[in-house]
Parts: sequence; C-alpha cells; structure tokens
Amino acid sequence: MEAEDKKPSSVDVDHQIAQRQFLRYQRAYERGHEEYMAKAKQCAAFYVGDQWDEKVKATLTAEGRPALTINTILSTVNAVLGEQSTNRMDIAFKPRHLTDSDETADTLTKLFRQISDENQLDWVEGEVFADGIIEERGYFDVRMDFSENIAGEVRITAKDPKDVILDPDAKEYDPTTWSEVFTSRFMSPAEVGLLYGKDKEDKLNIIGASNTSFGPFSMIIEEDKFGEAEYAYSGDGADEDDRKTVRFVRVVERQYRKMNYARHFVDMRTGDTKPVPETWDDEKVMQFQAQFQLGIVKKLTPQIRWTVSADKVLLHDAWSPYNSYTIIPYFPYFRRGKPFGVVSNLLSPQEQLNKVSSQELHIVNTTANSGWVLEDGSLVNMTEDDLARDGAKTGLVLVHARGTNKPDKITPNQIPTGLDRIGMKAAANIREISGVNDGMLGNTSPEVSGVALEAKQARGQVQIQVALDNLARSRRFLALKVLELVQQFYTNERVYRIVDETHPEQAEQEVVINQPQADGSILNDITLGKYDVVVSTQPARDNFGDIQFAEAMNLRTAGVAIPDHVVIEYSHLTHKREIAEQVKQLTGMAPPSPEEQQLMDLQQQMAIESAQLEIQKLDAEKQELLSRARLNEAKAEHTSESHATQLEQIDKQISSKREELFLRLQLAQMTNRVKQQQMGANMLMKRADLERSEPSKTQPDKKTP
Repeated sequence: MEAEDKKPSSVDVDHQIAQRQFLRYQRAYERGHEEYMAKAKQCAAFYVGDQWDEKVKATLTAEGRPALTINTILSTVNAVLGEQSTNRMDIAFKPRHLTDSDETADTLTKLFRQISDENQLDWVEGEVFADGIIEERGYFDVRMDFSENIAGEVRITAKDPKDVILDPDAKEYDPTTWSEVFTSRFMSPAEVGLLYGKDKEDKLNIIGASNTSFGPFSMIIEEDKFGEAEYAYSGDGADEDDRKTVRFVRVVERQYRKMNYARHFVDMRTGDTKPVPETWDDEKVMQFQAQFQLGIVKKLTPQIRWTVSADKVLLHDAWSPYNSYTIIPYFPYFRRGKPFGVVSNLLSPQEQLNKVSSQELHIVNTTANSGWVLEDGSLVNMTEDDLARDGAKTGLVLVHARGTNKPDKITPNQIPTGLDRIGMKAAANIREISGVNDGMLGNTSPEVSGVALEAKQARGQVQIQVALDNLARSRRFLALKVLELVQQFYTNERVYRIVDETHPEQAEQEVVINQPQADGSILNDITLGKYDVVVSTQPARDNFGDIQFAEAMNLRTAGVAIPDHVVIEYSHLTHKREIAEQVKQLTGMAPPSPEEQQLMDLQQQMAIESAQLEIQKLDAEKQELLSRARLNEAKAEHTSESHATQLEQIDKQISSKREELFLRLQLAQMTNRVKQQQMGANMLMKRADLERSEPSKTQPDKKTP
C-alpha cells in the first residue's frame, strides 16, 4: 500500500512532462535560435528598407546630418525571387520495384498536381523561398486537415521561420536525421481552451493568478489596476494584491524521435514493412490485412512522439499519426549545420553604401554654406544672424559700410578624393556577393547586344544555382511527405477532377483512386508500393502558353506539320476551344457528328452492296463466256485464244472485287466495334454523372481543384 501511495499521480506526470519539454525548448532556443532571431529580424528590416539603427539615426538628425537609405538589397533579392517564380515545380512519380504499377505512378502524379492546386502550392513555395532568401530559413508544414473532409485532406502551409526551432545538434539538411524539432507561438488562454479544452484554459489562468509560471519567457500577464492596464510578466515579483490576467502563453509543440514497439504490415512477396497507423482500430487493421494478404509483426523502431505544452500545462502527449516530421525545411545555402541566405551577406556592403552616400551628401550640403569672414559692424542691410541664416540663398545682396572690407566667403573643403568611388565599390560588392548582375536586373546599356545580354543573364543564373538546387532538394522532401500522407490516409475510394495545363485540348480529366472491382481487385490502389520522385521545373502558367505557342510556330516554320487546332489551343484567344473545334471540323480531324456518322454508314453499306453486285455481274459474264467457249469448242474442237484471255481478265476482276468486298466488310466490323465501345463508355459516364448528382452515404468524395 505504501508503494502504491508513492506512485506519482497523473497530474504530477503531466507536470513533469511539461517541465521537461520547456527545458528542452529553452535549451534549443538558447543554443542558436536566439542568435538567429536577431539576424533574421535584421535581414527582414534591411529588405523592407529599415536599415539604420534608431540611436545612430537620432544622433545624425540632431547634428543636422542626413541618413540616406539606398536600398539595393530590394532589387537584388527581387531578381532572385523572380528566377524562382518563372520556374515552377513539376513533380512526377515512378515505380521503384518491378511489382509496382506504372499506371499507379501516373495516378499519383496527377493526384499530387491536384493537391498542389488545392493548396495553391506555387504561392506557398514562393513564400517559403522568400523566407529562405531573406531570413536564411524557410519551412513547409505538411499535415492532414479534417475540417472539410471527414476522410482528411493534405494541407500544405508556410511556417514563420522564427517560430520553428531546430535540433541544436543537427548537422544535416535532411529532416529525417534530426532528433527533434520545435514550433512555438503565443496564444491566449481562450484560444488554448478552444483547441484543447476548457480545463486547460482554467489551469493557465490559475497559474497566472498565482504567479507560479516558468517566467517571462513563457507567460505574459496583464495587471488590472485603477489606472490603465499594463503588461507585466508572470513570476517577476509583481504586487500580489494586483489582479492578474494571463494575456498570452507560449504554446510549445515538439516532435521528436523515440523508440517504441509498434505493429508493422509485412508484404509477404517483397518483405517490405510499413507501420500500422496509430489512428486505426483493430477492425480496420484486420480488414486491411485480409484485403491485401499482409502479415503483421511487432518490432522496436524509432517513432515520432508529439508533445504540446503551455507553461506547466500539458496539452497533448501521444504518438504522432505521421511517420515523419511535418516540418520540411528550405535552406538556400547549407554548410555542416549552418544555414544562411542571400541578405545576411549583403548587410555590411549595404551599410557601407548608406554611410558613404550620406557622408557624400553631407559634404555637398556643407559646401553650399561654408560661412563668411567680415568686419564687425560692416553689414548695412542685414545683421550677422541674418547672414548666417540666409547666406547660402540664391540672389543674396550684401551691403557693407563705406570704408570697410567687403565680406569674403570662406573657401569650402573639397570632397575627399575617392569618396564617390567607395560608394561605387559598395554597390559593386552587393552585385558580386549576391551573383545578381546588371543583365538580370535589366540595367544594361542600350549598346549591349542581345547575345551578350543573354550571356550575362546566364552567368548570373549560375551564381544563384545553389539556392535553386537546394530548393529542388526541398521539393523532393515535400513530394515524399505528400506521398507518405496519401498512402497512409487516402485509403477510401475518391474521385477527382484534374485540370492538366499541358494538354489544352482536354478541359479536365477525371481520376479515380482505390476503386474496388468486380473481381475483388483495386483499381489505382495508391496505398501499396514504393515510388521514387522525379523533380523538374516548368515555366510558370502565365508563361507556359506563350512558350508553347512560340515553339509550335517555330516548328511550323521549320516544316513540321503542326495541326492548326493545336496552335490555336496554345494561343490567348478568348474562345480558343470553340475556334479550335471549328477548325478541326473544317480540316476533317474532328470526330463526325451523329448525322455525318449516319451518312458515312449509309455510304459504306452502299459501297458494300455495289461491290457485291459487280461480283455477281462478273460471275454472269464469266458463265456466259464459258458457255460460248464450250459451244465453239464443240464446233471447232478447240478453244479460242481470245476466249481464254477474256476468262483470265474476268477472274482477275472477280478476285480484286472479292478482296475489296472483304476489306470493306472488315472495316464495317471494326467501325461497329468502335461504336459499341463508345456507346459503352458514354453509358458509364452517364451512370457516373447520375451517381454524382444523387450522392449517398457510400458515395466517394469528389474534389474539384
């Protein structure tokens, strides 16, 4: 009984887990992330043009000296961002084993395209790429979202890099090698209550009121007094008589690897294993096992543990439903655990350019009013103070007393030699370090030829190729993460309508996954198999049509017989599909209408009947010629050579007509088979449309990007 009494309660265990989590987060924050936060904020400020320290700027203003901002970082970074925006991601899957299906790989490629469109991945990737270029790090967050679909949908978002804290001991780009990763953000207790329950909100308010939190790093308190409410920090020794309200609390989310005995599906043919999802109950596991004839083993493997805490309150602690981290990183440049971006290396030359430009302007301003030398009391039309104030104005008239020396202007100091060249060097350093030359910025002089301009642009693209190559690496990690979620959660039958921009003649295409067949097989079963990712780039959609149209016109100029309707499909005409269809009709390349098909069938039948009549006529002529030949033979006891020649010619004509009739009959049979197949396909499509118009509880989900 005493041993049982000494067992820690669930409250004590939760408190220990939350405390351990906060200490791990604080360790990771202090071992690199705090320093990164300062650098990231500075880089972001320089990009938007906030490039002067406030104290230095105030001192210069007090002294009447200018503080110029010549923001060349903005144009430099925008040129790099423009290179990414013109080369969009193109992902394709290919089977890894001979037992994996090419058709399933093609279905996965189309499904990834649909998920990309639904998540507006082009813009999400652009945001992550900009975070990496400017703030040194960018992050995708890939997880399942069940808010709109009970079966779940893949959701891809961009995380603020300042909210993601990496494993301080990590040295590799690949997130599968990290021991842990944190995300944190400040939330109000009410927001915590909405997500994790009212009891969690109450516990946080009690901690804030009792002043027993982990300190200002964890909780922000609002003190209610007779005057205006002011913010304070929990645990700072504030007056206990004041009423305290928790304003914000830091919610820490930690994903980390931990060894665990877990069930795995085993493919008896290949020996491949796959973890059983933690969210599946025993009935679903047994059904899946029986359906695909899999075995189940239990083995010790590293799994992802997911813990969420707010100060001393444990909000969530369980095994992650995913097999890998939800965080996918992008680092423009990465060297042995040290990521960095483009802007961080441009801070010093940008500061140099601002200071030199400001100093140069200050010298020019001082030369305009360098001062005067005059005798005491020699001025007649103004005082010495008036001269000090207005002495640099244009058209100034000075009157000095008779017999006194005229006022002399003090010779100003000359601009130091080479000061302007220092500014030019600073601007050149920015271009050289970033790799963005004048050709990429569009600042070349008019006399530069087009060939030379393309060469300069190509050299600039080589300079930033490392950042784009690392983007391709992140794209591969992203595609593999999406593949993992799709194979794990997209287990039911689903129907998608996908728009394929590479085939303009096809407005949309219907893709069905995990469709049960009558023989018990599954059509397009994406839950099984291993697939590799092929990462490539394609022009942005706004430019894709222009490029395809130009290529088609160039091929036609070279003599390639590109059909007219294909060229029209890649044009920017408003009703290009209708026009292309009309052109196909005029050129005879479109499928016939029902009336035209009926006429063609009638003509085909008439041709068959005509061939049969000609054969019958030739047979009659042959019989008549044979009769005359026998009669002549009876009379003359020999066969005329002319009759033999005529018989040979008639036999050749009969053979030719019979061959023609055989070919026409074969063509008619093939035409009938094609028509029957088209009728069957049309019936299936009508049945599918009818099922979609009358949804039921067993109806598969349909998504339209």
